[in-house]
Amino acid sequence: LTNGFQLLDGDSYMNGPGVNYMYIAFAADPNTTTPSLANSFAAELYTGNGGTKTVTTGFKTDLVWLKSITAAYPPYMADSVRGTLKVLRSSEQDAQSTGTGVSSFGSTSFDVTGGGENQSGGSYVSWNWKAGGIPSINTDGTLTSVVSANQAAGFSVVQWIGNGTVGATVGHGLNAAPELFITKNITATNLNWATYNVTIGNSARLTLNESAAANTGRVEWNNTTPTSSVVTFSDHPCVNSTGVNYIGYAFTSISNYSKVGTYSGSNGASTKTITTGFEPGFLMIKRTDASGGWRIFDGARDPGSAPKEINSSILANSSAPGYTASGSGNGYLFFSSTGFYFPSGGANSYSNPDINGNGTYIYLAIKEN
Repeated sequence: LTNGFQLLDGDSYMNGPGVNYMYIAFAADPNTTTPSLANSFAAELYTGNGGTKTVTTGFKTDLVWLKSITAAYPPYMADSVRGTLKVLRSSEQDAQSTGTGVSSFGSTSFDVTGGGENQSGGSYVSWNWKAGGIPSINTDGTLTSVVSANQAAGFSVVQWIGNGTVGATVGHGLNAAPELFITKNITATNLNWATYNVTIGNSARLTLNESAAANTGRVEWNNTTPTSSVVTFSDHPCVNSTGVNYIGYAFTSISNYSKVGTYSGSNGASTKTITTGFEPGFLMIKRTDASGGWRIFDGARDPGSAPKEINSSILANSSAPGYTASGSGNGYLFFSSTGFYFPSGGANSYSNPDINGNGTYIYLAIKEN
């Protein structure tokens, strides 16, 4: 951490109950790259080699979210706060495990080893965010958190240990209220990825690993809207059980860089245009009023100049390989220089109920890098 260190288990050699310890600490070599909008996000493609693969991003990555395009492996998430080879999968309820995957975070790249994240000859896409590098101890909330925050880009990685107290708060480091907050209990199995979104409000929850509609009457956020400094929790096991470790990814909109937004679909009856103020390089859409997968689109799998048709899709809540629409004039949507749109009529993909049916939707868009 930038201002201390944290012990995460009860090893008797360094963290036994009631035992006194001494320590000596030396300053870490700091990450001197100041976060900027130009070096805060990148979508990258790579081909697996079955050994150790270096994927260049252009900056030190703090969150890697990757998925095999060609094979049925669950989407994989790694972050610099939890550390290397710590496995979480956005389509699964599993607890964190130790295994293959991201084995190092370099200054301009990350390494990935073996497993479903680096099969020889496999095609992969990775979405990469820069937070704040070496994390800090945050005491803004009643629970101490460990935070790596990139305020300029509206993104932070947050880790905390629950206390089971209704109304407990956790600092997120954004200096602005999170509009999207994705959380996971990394200790227990069979628990969902509880997800807050500003549009559905503080008494509802989405679930990243499921296609279900927004679930109302929920208590995870203790019916309290996040502030510029903290998120509030109930004692629900998805967010705040005593002694349990959690991870969270917080997002807020930044003008001309990122947008957490909402829209109502046209179901192909008319052209539907959503203005973000920039050309997206990453776009995740979720239907909230009915079932619909978490669809992710990006400019790496569909390169070119705007306006460009987007034919490739991946589900964050599924292990299925990437989906490809049937070709020109039959894509999912278009990226434009100021947002994205669905043409009227035409192919069924433009009125796919996951992204443009007769429903309501939320989205996270990040600017093309």
